[in-house]
Amino acid sequence: MAMLSVFDFVERTEALVTLTQRLVEIESPSTDKAAVDRLGAVVADELGRLGAVVTIDKQTTAGNHIIGQWGLGKEGILILCHIDTVHDIGGLARNPIRVAEGKLYGPGTQDMKASIAMALTALAALREQRQWPPRPITALFTSDEEIGSDTSRALIERLATSGAALVLCLEPCLSDGALKTWRKGVGDFEIIARGKATHAGADHENGRNAIEELAHHVLAIQRLTDYKKGTTLNVGVIRGGTRSNVVPDEARLHVDMRAKTPEEAERITHWMQSLKPVIEGVTLEVIGGLNRPPMPHNDTMKATFARAQQIAANLGLKIGEGGTGGGSDANFVAPLGVPLLDGLGPLGNGAHSEREHVVIASLPERTALLAGIISEW
Repeated sequence: MAMLSVFDFVERTEALVTLTQRLVEIESPSTDKAAVDRLGAVVADELGRLGAVVTIDKQTTAGNHIIGQWGLGKEGILILCHIDTVHDIGGLARNPIRVAEGKLYGPGTQDMKASIAMALTALAALREQRQWPPRPITALFTSDEEIGSDTSRALIERLATSGAALVLCLEPCLSDGALKTWRKGVGDFEIIARGKATHAGADHENGRNAIEELAHHVLAIQRLTDYKKGTTLNVGVIRGGTRSNVVPDEARLHVDMRAKTPEEAERITHWMQSLKPVIEGVTLEVIGGLNRPPMPHNDTMKATFARAQQIAANLGLKIGEGGTGGGSDANFVAPLGVPLLDGLGPLGNGAHSEREHVVIASLPERTALLAGIISEW
């Protein structure tokens, strides 16, 4: 039987938009557990309607993670979505749901409530048209991707290594519709300098200025940026001192690190953790490290993309590939050696802003591609 066509999903465009709007109406900022759980309950109900065995992975601080499973065993497909957004309650008032010039606006539309609608619609169509593949399928909807995936990382890794032959991450595609076949790793560091407070006028020479200590390291850290290697470091926050007439005894800085390869990420991490104080009498403490490992463009990724590209061609679609400095839950899967596709979500723009939207015409095409990959892999 031929796989579902793009036209099959063009007929479902209105339903895709309606479901996306319903999901966007339930605001779900990562830091509001009750809000995220309200959306999780709706997703769990939709999975149940599709015949999934639904598990609620309960959390105490973050929102609950929702798992829908159809069958058990090896050679399965794992679908990754997240239900949290960066938008606080009230975001709907600033970016209300509306359709304008073929775009659906609203907080979280692109990242990634339209993707949730796509996943549910693709699975529903496969069931209705009897195109369900003879392999296990697991759909995971996590609650804390936008704040580091601290409570969901172990769950993602466990599901990816317990029988998945393919992992599909439904983060938004690149601006031209390309899939993401590489992502930089992401590191977060805090450096704390501790010196000695004294009167800046009467006893300046006996003070140990923690801000001065960090000033030595700010420029050294920034110089580690190497655009050719894809490595960037950004000292984004500095705090220290109490008054201008007091030698500051403590100062802190926060660093964002991005690296394209595991080797580069390891090199920068080692450099950061080996920092030594410059000023005698000052101590340094380095906290943090690599949060999301790189997703490299390796042979496994190249082969996986080539297969997806062929499925897209069979649907009359052309897809390209590219990468980004941003991280996603796909970063956690990459080191596990499991075939992986990322950026399967819709076209759009303005993610994390009050301009966030998806291009409505892309919804049926991307949903058809997702359904085709699930059924034909």
